[in-house]
Amino acid sequence: MSSRAAIRYAKAVLDQANEANIGEVVFGDMKSVHATIEGSKELRNVLKSPIIKGEDKKAALNKIFENNSEVTKGLIQILTANKRINLLGGVASSYVSLYNENKGVKVAHVTTAVPLSADLENQVLAKVKEMTGSNNVTIENKVDESIVGGFILRVGDLQYNASIANQLGALKREFTKAV
Repeated sequence: MSSRAAIRYAKAVLDQANEANIGEVVFGDMKSVHATIEGSKELRNVLKSPIIKGEDKKAALNKIFENNSEVTKGLIQILTANKRINLLGGVASSYVSLYNENKGVKVAHVTTAVPLSADLENQVLAKVKEMTGSNNVTIENKVDESIVGGFILRVGDLQYNASIANQLGALKREFTKAV
Protein backbone atom coordinates (compact mmCIF):
# COMPACT_ATOMS: atom_id res chain seq x y z
CA MET A 1 0.00 0.00 0.00
CA SER A 2 1.39 3.39 -0.98
CA SER A 3 1.55 6.28 1.45
CA ARG A 4 -0.40 9.48 0.88
CA ALA A 5 2.86 11.28 0.11
CA ALA A 6 3.74 8.68 -2.55
CA ILE A 7 0.30 9.11 -4.14
CA ARG A 8 0.71 12.91 -4.21
CA TYR A 9 4.10 12.60 -5.92
CA ALA A 10 2.63 10.08 -8.38
CA LYS A 11 -0.23 12.45 -9.26
CA ALA A 12 2.25 15.26 -9.87
CA VAL A 13 4.41 13.03 -12.09
CA LEU A 14 1.32 11.85 -14.00
CA ASP A 15 0.24 15.47 -14.60
CA GLN A 16 3.74 16.39 -15.76
CA ALA A 17 3.97 13.34 -18.04
CA ASN A 18 0.54 14.01 -19.55
CA GLU A 19 1.42 17.66 -20.19
CA ALA A 20 4.54 16.50 -22.06
CA ASN A 21 2.51 13.80 -23.89
CA ILE A 22 4.76 11.04 -22.57
CA GLY A 23 2.40 9.42 -20.06
CA GLU A 24 2.88 6.01 -21.64
CA VAL A 25 6.68 6.33 -21.68
CA VAL A 26 6.70 7.26 -17.99
CA PHE A 27 4.24 4.39 -17.37
CA GLY A 28 6.87 2.00 -18.74
CA ASP A 29 9.54 3.69 -16.62
CA MET A 30 7.45 3.38 -13.46
CA LYS A 31 6.68 -0.30 -14.08
CA SER A 32 10.42 -0.85 -14.50
CA VAL A 33 11.29 1.18 -11.38
CA HIS A 34 8.70 -0.68 -9.30
CA ALA A 35 9.82 -4.11 -10.54
CA THR A 36 13.49 -3.27 -9.96
CA ILE A 37 12.91 -2.05 -6.40
CA GLU A 38 10.58 -4.95 -5.56
CA GLY A 39 13.09 -7.42 -6.98
CA SER A 40 16.10 -6.15 -5.04
CA LYS A 41 16.20 -6.26 -1.26
CA GLU A 42 19.62 -4.59 -1.38
CA LEU A 43 18.24 -1.62 -3.31
CA ARG A 44 15.32 -1.27 -0.88
CA ASN A 45 17.79 -1.30 2.02
CA VAL A 46 19.97 1.36 0.33
CA LEU A 47 16.93 3.61 -0.22
CA LYS A 48 15.86 3.26 3.44
CA SER A 49 19.34 3.65 4.92
CA PRO A 50 19.90 6.85 6.90
CA ILE A 51 23.66 6.25 6.70
CA ILE A 52 23.98 6.47 2.90
CA LYS A 53 23.98 10.06 1.63
CA GLY A 54 21.11 11.23 -0.56
CA GLU A 55 23.51 12.22 -3.33
CA ASP A 56 24.98 8.70 -3.36
CA LYS A 57 21.49 7.21 -3.57
CA LYS A 58 20.63 9.59 -6.41
CA ALA A 59 23.82 8.72 -8.29
CA ALA A 60 23.11 4.99 -7.94
CA LEU A 61 19.48 5.39 -9.09
CA ASN A 62 20.49 7.57 -12.03
CA LYS A 63 22.95 4.86 -13.09
CA ILE A 64 20.37 2.07 -12.69
CA PHE A 65 17.66 4.01 -14.53
CA GLU A 66 19.88 5.93 -16.97
CA ASN A 67 17.73 4.97 -19.98
CA ASN A 68 14.53 6.32 -18.44
CA SER A 69 12.78 9.57 -19.37
CA GLU A 70 13.70 13.00 -18.05
CA VAL A 71 10.44 13.03 -16.05
CA THR A 72 11.54 9.91 -14.17
CA LYS A 73 15.02 11.34 -13.59
CA GLY A 74 13.39 14.55 -12.36
CA LEU A 75 11.33 12.52 -9.89
CA ILE A 76 14.52 10.96 -8.51
CA GLN A 77 16.03 14.45 -8.21
CA ILE A 78 13.01 15.88 -6.36
CA LEU A 79 12.66 12.91 -4.00
CA THR A 80 16.37 13.18 -3.16
CA ALA A 81 16.16 16.95 -2.59
CA ASN A 82 13.12 16.48 -0.32
CA LYS A 83 14.80 13.59 1.55
CA ARG A 84 11.96 11.27 0.44
CA ILE A 85 13.88 8.94 -1.91
CA ASN A 86 12.66 5.95 0.13
CA LEU A 87 9.21 6.65 -1.38
CA LEU A 88 10.36 5.90 -4.95
CA GLY A 89 8.88 2.37 -5.07
CA GLY A 90 5.55 3.59 -3.67
CA VAL A 91 5.46 6.50 -6.12
CA ALA A 92 6.12 4.12 -9.03
CA SER A 93 3.38 1.74 -7.86
CA SER A 94 0.92 4.61 -7.37
CA TYR A 95 1.74 6.04 -10.80
CA VAL A 96 0.98 2.68 -12.47
CA SER A 97 -2.37 2.49 -10.64
CA LEU A 98 -3.31 6.10 -11.44
CA TYR A 99 -2.31 5.70 -15.10
CA ASN A 100 -4.42 2.55 -15.46
CA GLU A 101 -7.33 4.24 -13.70
CA ASN A 102 -7.14 7.24 -16.07
CA LYS A 103 -7.07 4.92 -19.09
CA GLY A 104 -10.02 2.90 -17.78
CA VAL A 105 -7.90 -0.23 -17.44
CA LYS A 106 -9.01 -2.69 -14.78
CA VAL A 107 -6.16 -4.63 -13.19
CA ALA A 108 -6.92 -8.13 -11.96
CA HIS A 109 -4.48 -9.31 -9.31
CA VAL A 110 -4.29 -13.10 -9.39
CA THR A 111 -2.33 -14.89 -6.69
CA THR A 112 -1.52 -18.52 -7.46
CA ALA A 113 0.75 -21.20 -6.03
CA VAL A 114 2.43 -21.63 -9.45
CA PRO A 115 2.75 -19.24 -12.40
CA LEU A 116 -0.34 -19.00 -14.63
CA SER A 117 -0.19 -20.80 -17.97
CA ALA A 118 -1.26 -18.83 -21.07
CA ASP A 119 -4.46 -20.89 -21.33
CA LEU A 120 -5.37 -20.34 -17.68
CA GLU A 121 -4.54 -16.64 -17.97
CA ASN A 122 -7.00 -16.34 -20.89
CA GLN A 123 -9.71 -18.09 -18.85
CA VAL A 124 -9.14 -15.74 -15.91
CA LEU A 125 -9.16 -12.75 -18.27
CA ALA A 126 -12.52 -13.85 -19.73
CA LYS A 127 -13.99 -14.30 -16.23
CA VAL A 128 -12.75 -10.87 -15.10
CA LYS A 129 -14.20 -9.22 -18.21
CA GLU A 130 -17.51 -10.95 -17.44
CA MET A 131 -17.39 -9.85 -13.76
CA THR A 132 -16.46 -6.23 -14.42
CA GLY A 133 -18.15 -5.64 -17.76
CA SER A 134 -14.90 -4.06 -18.94
CA ASN A 135 -13.01 -5.15 -22.04
CA ASN A 136 -9.91 -3.25 -20.95
CA VAL A 137 -8.42 -5.65 -18.37
CA THR A 138 -4.85 -6.65 -17.57
CA ILE A 139 -3.69 -9.44 -15.29
CA GLU A 140 -0.95 -9.24 -12.69
CA ASN A 141 0.06 -12.70 -11.49
CA LYS A 142 1.75 -13.06 -8.12
CA VAL A 143 3.10 -16.43 -7.09
CA ASP A 144 2.65 -17.31 -3.41
CA GLU A 145 3.35 -20.94 -2.57
CA SER A 146 1.75 -20.55 0.88
CA ILE A 147 -1.74 -20.69 -0.66
CA VAL A 148 -0.94 -24.35 -1.53
CA GLY A 149 -3.22 -24.43 -4.59
CA GLY A 150 -6.17 -22.68 -6.20
CA PHE A 151 -6.09 -18.91 -6.57
CA ILE A 152 -7.04 -15.55 -5.09
CA LEU A 153 -8.53 -13.05 -7.54
CA ARG A 154 -8.79 -9.35 -6.68
CA VAL A 155 -10.22 -6.68 -8.99
CA GLY A 156 -10.58 -3.29 -7.34
CA ASP A 157 -12.46 -3.94 -4.09
CA LEU A 158 -13.85 -7.32 -5.21
CA GLN A 159 -11.99 -10.40 -3.98
CA TYR A 160 -12.60 -14.08 -4.63
CA ASN A 161 -10.52 -16.49 -2.55
CA ALA A 162 -10.46 -20.03 -3.94
CA SER A 163 -7.15 -21.02 -2.37
CA ILE A 164 -6.62 -24.37 -0.70
CA ALA A 165 -5.11 -22.55 2.32
CA ASN A 166 -8.35 -20.57 2.72
CA GLN A 167 -10.48 -23.73 2.46
CA LEU A 168 -8.28 -25.51 5.02
CA GLY A 169 -8.61 -22.50 7.33
CA ALA A 170 -12.41 -22.62 6.97
CA LEU A 171 -12.39 -26.33 7.81
CA LYS A 172 -10.20 -25.69 10.86
CA ARG A 173 -12.59 -22.95 12.08
CA GLU A 174 -15.55 -25.30 11.55
CA PHE A 175 -13.87 -28.05 13.57
CA THR A 176 -12.96 -25.70 16.45
CA LYS A 177 -16.58 -24.47 16.62
CA ALA A 178 -17.86 -28.04 16.78
CA VAL A 179 -15.50 -29.03 19.61
